[in-house]
Amino acid sequence: MRNFLTTADFSREELDALIESALRFKHGASTVRPLEGKSVGLVFFNPSLRTRASMQVGIYELGGNAVTLEPGGTSWTLEHRDGAVMDADKTEHLSEFVRVLERYVAAIGVRTFAHLKNWGEERLDPVLGAFARYASKPVLNLESAMHHPCQAMADMMTIRETLGEKKKKVLLTWAYHPKALPMAVPNSFALAAAQFGHDLRIANPAGYDLDSELKTDIERFATAHGGSVELTNDVNSAFDGVEVVYAKSWGSSRHYGNTDADIAEREPYRGNWIVDEAKMARTNDAIFMHCLPVRRNVIVTDGVIDSDRSVVIDEAENRLHVQKAIMASLVK
Repeated sequence: MRNFLTTADFSREELDALIESALRFKHGASTVRPLEGKSVGLVFFNPSLRTRASMQVGIYELGGNAVTLEPGGTSWTLEHRDGAVMDADKTEHLSEFVRVLERYVAAIGVRTFAHLKNWGEERLDPVLGAFARYASKPVLNLESAMHHPCQAMADMMTIRETLGEKKKKVLLTWAYHPKALPMAVPNSFALAAAQFGHDLRIANPAGYDLDSELKTDIERFATAHGGSVELTNDVNSAFDGVEVVYAKSWGSSRHYGNTDADIAEREPYRGNWIVDEAKMARTNDAIFMHCLPVRRNVIVTDGVIDSDRSVVIDEAENRLHVQKAIMASLVK
């Protein structure tokens, strides 16, 4: 039994195989139905469009049945902490929830965002970790506080099918957003880009660096796979010569738990840290990527996201195919 919690748990060869499998699913070359007669539990602590729809459709196309639960909505509120005295607002402990659910299903997908309160705790993914600890069936990370590996794999698939298999010059750029957002998407994109051997440039304002321990892992993977990592605070020169532009906003770890301070610090970057036509003109005819949903004319201009170099809809579609490949590899 194996989980899919972060791409860091998989070798480059295994990740390549998943993308090749996803491409076969996409082009109709694979018609296997490994979920025939089986169900997959989907536990959503947070709202979703792409993740929910792509997982439900993918499970159906693999022959299975999706059982979707929303703690506090369509199921009981859940406590994940060991030793908790449950005399407040939590009704059921994950220990029972997971062990009961897995009697019905072949795998469990979990989506749980960061609470943006305590980075030292949340970077350890305590809720996702509790699911993995209690489960004896495969657990699939559908976005956690720290990682969003399914999105990252769809991103790598999109780069490969659009620009080919050779390594590319890839920019991950911070973008202004009126709210502090979790770090899972940029964390996983940077990690996967390094694992696939791309030359990665990360641009962000001072104070908005990615997690220091994660950056060490990113640099280690890049070195091991023939890529590189470059860090910059220059929002304009960051675009020079790159072939892929991936835009995403994320919160400041030094203001984690203090959203008012984060919002005040980011306000001067409004209108400057945006992906616009002038910045894209500095690239090597780069494609534009974003995980969606995106705030138009805040993170990216209409002219960029509606251009023929925008692949955001392809990215969204590829969530379906890559998740089918992941589920097919996990459920035996």
